[in-house]
Amino acid sequence: MSWLVVVIFGLIAILAAIGSVQTLKNKQVLGFLFNFGTFIIFGAFAVATLITQGYPPEVH
Repeated sequence: MSWLVVVIFGLIAILAAIGSVQTLKNKQVLGFLFNFGTFIIFGAFAVATLITQGYPPEVH
């Protein structure tokens, strides 16, 4: 089940990265801060879950 968490967190991080680029183009500072913060937090959670659970995930 942890692979599903990695996929969801990864998709959120990718969408936040795309949003960060778009807000930079439109010069929206507050939108950039929220998008970039989301990218950092969810990206870190995805990487941390991938590291701790391993790939492919261990079946108990």
